[in-house]
Amino acid sequence: MKQLIATCLGLALAGFLPGARAEIVQGQLELRWGDPIPVHGKSQLPSRFIATLVGDDGKRRALDPAQARRAAGDLYALANRRVAVEFSQAKRGGGAATIMAIVPADRLQLPGLSKAVLMPKAVIGNTRWVTVACKFSDIADEQKPVTFFSGQYGTNPGQLGHYWKEVSYNKIDLAGSSAYGWFTLPQPRSFYITTVDGEDDANLDQLFKDCAAAADPTVNFNAVQGINMMFNGDLDGSAWGGGACGRLEGVDRCISNTWNPPWSFGNLAPLAHEMGHGYGLPHSNNSDGDDDPYDNPWDVMSDGWSNAVSNATYGALPKHINVRQRDRLGWIDAARKLTVPVGGSAREVLLDRASLAGSTNRQMIVLSLPATDVAGNAYYTVEARGRTGTYEAALAGAAVIVHGIDADGVAYSMDADIPPADRSNNEGSMFKVGETWVSPDGSQMVKVLSATANGFIVRIGKWHSTGGPLLPRTKPAAVARPAQAQPASGTATRRRPGPGCGDSSSATRCNDRIR
Repeated sequence: MKQLIATCLGLALAGFLPGARAEIVQGQLELRWGDPIPVHGKSQLPSRFIATLVGDDGKRRALDPAQARRAAGDLYALANRRVAVEFSQAKRGGGAATIMAIVPADRLQLPGLSKAVLMPKAVIGNTRWVTVACKFSDIADEQKPVTFFSGQYGTNPGQLGHYWKEVSYNKIDLAGSSAYGWFTLPQPRSFYITTVDGEDDANLDQLFKDCAAAADPTVNFNAVQGINMMFNGDLDGSAWGGGACGRLEGVDRCISNTWNPPWSFGNLAPLAHEMGHGYGLPHSNNSDGDDDPYDNPWDVMSDGWSNAVSNATYGALPKHINVRQRDRLGWIDAARKLTVPVGGSAREVLLDRASLAGSTNRQMIVLSLPATDVAGNAYYTVEARGRTGTYEAALAGAAVIVHGIDADGVAYSMDADIPPADRSNNEGSMFKVGETWVSPDGSQMVKVLSATANGFIVRIGKWHSTGGPLLPRTKPAAVARPAQAQPASGTATRRRPGPGCGDSSSATRCNDRIR
């Protein structure tokens, strides 16, 4: 059987990479995001992302994140899944091997199929979590009773069981989730948190191993989606979410896991953010071009603190996630989604709020593009949001929100202001009645015609400039992604927009609203 799997994986990889192979390694893909504590609403430390291949032999192999993203097509869809990774031959002089391809081993396909066919894996049904509260051997504080953690999983408004059911349109539930602790770790905090180059560094693997082992006599880890680990001291300035691979109930397995210091577990917003990473969700962002992924308050997977509803028991509550994040997990029914091809005739669409459960109208519009545009986006999504309900009542306003989706599947909220705001809870990010957004290449348009009780009526399709006094503003210089090297003069570059219009010579192509 193993030989058959290896043969099929080789064929699948061959469909992507013709020519000789150097090395194919199978194992579990472990992805983790580190989210720093905000100070006065801003992160003082950068976000961290770690990708690791945990081989079948138990060896852990760190993966270069940029290489892994390019090789996988949609790396985040493979979180906590069994994969096959192809590495090139190591470079002469001891240079590291390059990641050439990553494919899911749980969906073997014949060669010739695109990577997109291999990727999707919906998160549906019961997703039971257990909370395990662990305290360092040298810290006695127990900031919250275990009953508090159990209550977080409740099904009343403002509790996680209610939140995830609402956000997923009843596609998942947290039934059976429970909390245990406090368990004492075998070592003091200094054993798990060391200082490297003047910065704290948490040994997440050891924390997972020891916390799970301490709880094992009490907790049944079988048939759980993930573990929320609560620690009674600071970690490394961040809360962490994603996956963890180790021994549970006598079996080596990978599971969704979060690592939460006290500032995180006292509020549902950051806890839901880390659980989102456990489900495989990446960060969202805004379009100001900086390297801060915590500046899009339309999504708890970006800025969970701004425009958050406050709860007396559970602190800052999580707002919803954008429609791209929902669709990634298989939560948007085909009837609620509309894909607009390039060159399609203009049409009017009744767009309900994305938060509305039981909607019979569209809640997600996908605007296709002929090619990746100057802003670095492969397509755009359109959704309606409003100040309503338990989690959305403190949003910046009721409006149509446009997100650009890049090749990695990350969503960036579009901003019409020049320059774009540092945080997209501004008027420039909200398209209201009478306002229009046009894609950078001029191939797609969204005009907000009128408001309804549950959303908006929008006109979508190809942009046609008719002249007159209401032409779009000309494009200022686009803002390049900070982490991306700039090409030589005269070559194309992927850019994240400022307000993001087409090339500067065009006065009628602008990623902007038309007043």
